[in-house]
This record gives sequence, structure tokens and C-alpha cells, in this order.
Amino acid sequence: MANLPGDVRYEFGHGLWQVQLGETPENAKPLPQFGFGIFELKADLAGDTFRSIYALKLLKGVYVLHVFKKKSKSGRAMAREDIVRIDARLKRAREIDREN
Repeated sequence: MANLPGDVRYEFGHGLWQVQLGETPENAKPLPQFGFGIFELKADLAGDTFRSIYALKLLKGVYVLHVFKKKSKSGRAMAREDIVRIDARLKRAREIDREN
């Protein structure tokens, strides 16, 4: 998240802190295409949209799977490479979550 603008980092950080407290941030949306318990935080700044994808329903905690600036200027569609990256990281997060 280091390359994100400060306001976006703050918004995502605050949202993830709320999630850790068991709350649902205002800007959280479920992403059922990845399965139950996967959510997106969205932040808009200066005409750009940023997304933070996280897994909520794992045993050991909240796993941030991907943070990125949305490339498409219209619609909610995600770029194929972002989907592939999220799927791979979700698989790895589930493996880590099952380990001792």
C-alpha cells in the first residue's frame, strides 16, 4: 500500500481496522465471484478509483489479498490479471490459515 496516495491509505487502513473490530465499513462490498467472505473496499480520489480486496472469513484473521488502482474508466469489471492475482493469493491465504 506504500504507493497509494496518503488519503487512500488512511481510508483503507481505517476500513481494515473496522473489519478487525468486527464492524462493516461503509465502503465495503461483497465480491461473491471469489466466494463467501471476500470483500472490497473502494476509495475515489481525484478521478481515480482504488480497490482493496480482503478475505474476512478465515480463522486467523483478515487477509488483504490485493490493493490496486482500477484501470477501467467504466463499470465495476476487474482486469483479468487482478482476478488471477486475487485467486492465487486467496488460495495461499487459505493454506496459511490452515497451518499451525
